[in-house]
Amino acid sequence: MKKAFSVVLALLMVLSVCTFASAEGKDYSGYTIRIYSNSNSTERATWLENAAKAAGFTISLDDNSVISGDTAAIQAANENKDGDIIFGLNETRWSQLVNGTYENLKVMDWTPTWADEVGEYKYDGKAYGLVIQNVLMLYRTDELGTNGETLSFEHWADIVDCGYTWYRQNKVGGTTNANINSAMLYPFTDPASPAGGISVDGWKTLWKYCAEGKFGGDDWKYGFDPLNKGDVAVSTFYSSSLYGKIDAAAESSEHPLKGAMTPENWDLVEIDDGTYYIAEYIGILDKAGRTEEETEAVKAFAEWFGSAETQAAWGEE
Repeated sequence: MKKAFSVVLALLMVLSVCTFASAEGKDYSGYTIRIYSNSNSTERATWLENAAKAAGFTISLDDNSVISGDTAAIQAANENKDGDIIFGLNETRWSQLVNGTYENLKVMDWTPTWADEVGEYKYDGKAYGLVIQNVLMLYRTDELGTNGETLSFEHWADIVDCGYTWYRQNKVGGTTNANINSAMLYPFTDPASPAGGISVDGWKTLWKYCAEGKFGGDDWKYGFDPLNKGDVAVSTFYSSSLYGKIDAAAESSEHPLKGAMTPENWDLVEIDDGTYYIAEYIGILDKAGRTEEETEAVKAFAEWFGSAETQAAWGEE
């Protein structure tokens, strides 16, 4: 698992390994590029707006206080019909987008210069991979956690009997939350069960995970904060922001996690079942009434945002 984690962090830096693409001296700021995404924490939305401005673009991206989760992002884009770009989401949503499931959303033909560098993570001519994001289980190894004890599970669901406090997510919806729930239910798969193909014991375990897990409202919106503050011993978080979060951990805690690439007071829970991953993509929407010049600006932004340099910086937010 530790080796896999290092690979995950490396992938954040090199999934698109072309040279840095920018506006190449041309100012596209006259057109406001409307973006929809579920990868839109306040910090990330603010960073992207500022970075895009410095690169010669003007963007509009709602943070997760307005649009939260992949379902909300897709619904808003479909209802508002004003989107230029959509990024993030997951394989299921992108398959639906590319295949025309949504009445008002059509992904236009587009191929970035870095298209050949993203491996299998692409819908040729339509959407291209930005990042492979894992859902990870983390724990503190200091006196606020296991005090040196190593945590290893056969299944994700074993957390409910680990003997330590754990964070549970604040809602059922959203890609990350759904993957965590699926991971908890995985060992209880039973095709013969009338309870949705999951044994009754599985649903009881998920209930216990939610009922006995710790949750602190908006202050604990994501699993990193309670672990970083020492309020819980075990938590879950997504890989794409972990490096940057640990790097800045001391800014929001008196007992911060230390060691981004070489953990000092935290570690990954070794889980035999492995970890779920989400491949996130970017695509350009075929927006009615957009001029050729405006479309050129949108393509230039997508080229810039998907570049190795921009994605490396984005991965730290």
